[in-house]
Amino acid sequence: MSKRQDALDYHSSGRKGKIEVVATKPCATSLDLALAYSPGVAEPCLEIEKNPADAYKYTAKGNLVAVVSNGTAVLGLGDIGALAGKPVMEGKGILFKRFADIDVFDLELDTKDSDEIIRTVKILEPTFGGINLEDIKGPECFYIEEELKKIMNIPVFHDDQHGTAIIANAGLLNALMITGKKIDEIKIVVNGAGAAGIACANMALVLGADPKKMIVCDTKGVIFKGRTDGMNEYKSRLANDTSARSLEEAMVDADVFFGVSAKGALTPEMVASMAGDPVIFAMANPDPEITPSDAKAVRDDVIIGTGRSDYNNQVNNVLCFPFLFRGALDTHASAINDEMKMAACMALASLARQDVPDSVRKAYGDVEIKFGREYLIPKPFDPRVLLHVAPAVAQAAMDSGVARRPIADMNRYLESLEALQGRSKEIMRLLINKAKANPKRIVFPEGEEEKILRAAQILVEEGIAIPVLLGDEAEIRTKIDFLGLDLGGVQIINPNSSEQTNRYVEDLFNLRKRKGVTLAEARRLIRRNRNYYGSMMVQEGDADALLSGLNHHYPDTIRPALEIIGKQEGLSKVHGLYMMVFKKEVVFCADTTVTIEPTAEELAETAILAAKKARDFDVEPRVAMLSFSNFGSVDHPLTNRVRHATELVKEAAPDLIIDGEMQANVALDPEITEKQFPFSDLKGNANVLIFPDLQSGNISYKLLYKLGGAEAVGPILMGMNKPVHILQRGDSVADIVNMAAIAVVDAQQADSEK
Repeated sequence: MSKRQDALDYHSSGRKGKIEVVATKPCATSLDLALAYSPGVAEPCLEIEKNPADAYKYTAKGNLVAVVSNGTAVLGLGDIGALAGKPVMEGKGILFKRFADIDVFDLELDTKDSDEIIRTVKILEPTFGGINLEDIKGPECFYIEEELKKIMNIPVFHDDQHGTAIIANAGLLNALMITGKKIDEIKIVVNGAGAAGIACANMALVLGADPKKMIVCDTKGVIFKGRTDGMNEYKSRLANDTSARSLEEAMVDADVFFGVSAKGALTPEMVASMAGDPVIFAMANPDPEITPSDAKAVRDDVIIGTGRSDYNNQVNNVLCFPFLFRGALDTHASAINDEMKMAACMALASLARQDVPDSVRKAYGDVEIKFGREYLIPKPFDPRVLLHVAPAVAQAAMDSGVARRPIADMNRYLESLEALQGRSKEIMRLLINKAKANPKRIVFPEGEEEKILRAAQILVEEGIAIPVLLGDEAEIRTKIDFLGLDLGGVQIINPNSSEQTNRYVEDLFNLRKRKGVTLAEARRLIRRNRNYYGSMMVQEGDADALLSGLNHHYPDTIRPALEIIGKQEGLSKVHGLYMMVFKKEVVFCADTTVTIEPTAEELAETAILAAKKARDFDVEPRVAMLSFSNFGSVDHPLTNRVRHATELVKEAAPDLIIDGEMQANVALDPEITEKQFPFSDLKGNANVLIFPDLQSGNISYKLLYKLGGAEAVGPILMGMNKPVHILQRGDSVADIVNMAAIAVVDAQQADSEK
């Protein structure tokens, strides 16, 4: 129930759906309007009339793909119709944008007439740079793609067929390299004769597989020569002259199994009958034909991949289509041909054989990843995929003659691809995977809150943290059951009846007895204020971090932690930071939550701690000390304080890139810095902004969030003696999960520094 509700909330919250159209040019003045529309827009229209290729120069056509579906084969849902399939097509648009910065219009066509689909797509050709056919059932999908490729002069690609085939065959090439087998000598069995199955078979044949040693099966058994039942022209092309009539018979002595069929279709007995070092790609979703554990239980020489992210060797189409289209669009290719598909396959296979950088390993929990039986296919979040597949596809487009705009300098093209990649979209996933490597106990004083419970479910399922919930156990269990969550093993503590309560009362009294707290007051605080109880848990080592504040004012949440846990030795106070995640970059803003009027020494502390926190996110800090003055242009106590703070930081951390005092535009504008302040250590590329007071910092980060389109991650407390972080009222479940990951990583670092 909770997972279903989470999915529905994801699609319905805020702006409905998952995509929007965003202007790429300003339209704020009358001049802008005159250029964007009448009369200025006539000029590019006339240029395109004279030279149609100029549409790529003056419009978005060259970066716009249509995702076209009639909803007849949607994921594992079948023929649910064009409208019901729209969320999937919007999702495809997100993946295009996320992985390759390609814009998408999703087009759901309410027809099952193949010729009508062909006519519709053809007349839309002026709009798009490419066509991605999606979730159209076979055999109609084969006919539609073939006909469109004949009559259109832009790339047409049916991802359900070729995307799966490209990735699975890349894995096959690497598996054969490991086992020492030759592709023209192996026996291949394909189970599932729909779009993906037939495409997997055809690509293996192009790679050199022997058609006499390939057997394709469907729901009626082996596709053999002479069979008439359930056949079509695409199956007939793959019919084999064999005596085998069932999948079980076909699997005997098979070297390779491609499965795009159904859960459980491949039995352990069939795996046992395969040849030595068998290669299995069980790609049925959401449940494979056989799980890796079941296959490996039969024999230990099996090499297996699936379509699932929780197993190694995932065949995930996102490894292909964004990058294939990127290379095709960037060359203005008239088609996506076999040479381009083969180039994508080879590029993926080659990338998997290369040394995996630490950044990728960290993104997957800091585990060892190296080429071998458990790593045949690159990981979906490996940023190198764009830099390998797109150039290979572009080169193949040029070599095969379909590129209408050849790339003159491939090195510059690589640089342009790198510019598409920003750390911002990966940064929280990186931190979450760090947390998963060594989950810590996080105490949630607001344990009965629905958002906390739903977040706890995610933390448990993904192995990010070990939640400890404070509150009335009966009430919490009732809410867990109502929400349909599975939190049976999660620890729930009622401060009113816990066996630790009396110890915490005594310890709080001893800690605060000379600061106005009586024994009776300590008892009241521990029993009635769960933030005090949670802080004592962290202080006493019964929890590793505290996360609270969803329904409390910020001061009410932080005060118990400051009184019990306190700040780190050597610091004047704790400091607050927000990480602002933009489309292409991440900017850290501090202090945004704690110190109202900091001294120069406190500003210096804030800068040093914020720089350290940036490094925790694998961001090399470049710190700007902000003011209303630039390098002494105004002599005022406020600017002098910032200037002095900058000097203190340079003395304490001489290797840190930092400068100030400076105005915000100077900190972020390389052109201004180069022309007016060439002496500055910063070159207009600051990513850590230190504000001169809480008022300016708090206002600025909220403006960036509301008007700048940034995602605000925080508040992140810096300088606490043990990990404590504060939630904000209105935080979403995702916000809570993100903050929990931050708390876990802080606890991991605290352990390493002991």
